[in-house]
Amino acid sequence: MNKAQLIELIQSKLGADTTKKHAEEALAAVLESIKEGVKESGKVQIIGFGTFATKTREARAGRNPKTGNTINIPASKTVAFKASSALKD
Repeated sequence: MNKAQLIELIQSKLGADTTKKHAEEALAAVLESIKEGVKESGKVQIIGFGTFATKTREARAGRNPKTGNTINIPASKTVAFKASSALKD
């Protein structure tokens, strides 16, 4: 499912009086809120859905697939999602 299909699904769930624009704005608001929550507190937990949390990747050695040379990959931060048990069923 892509973003456009998700917007159509949200519109259909909200009812006939909801426009695609309103559904898109609702999706954008939810995603922006999750993004802000992860940036501020490092974790957003939605009961029955899952948890978005920041993770730190350690610096490590990697390999350039083209040349085979070893390269250093710096430490970085990323966002991980862990699904709740209700979502896994």
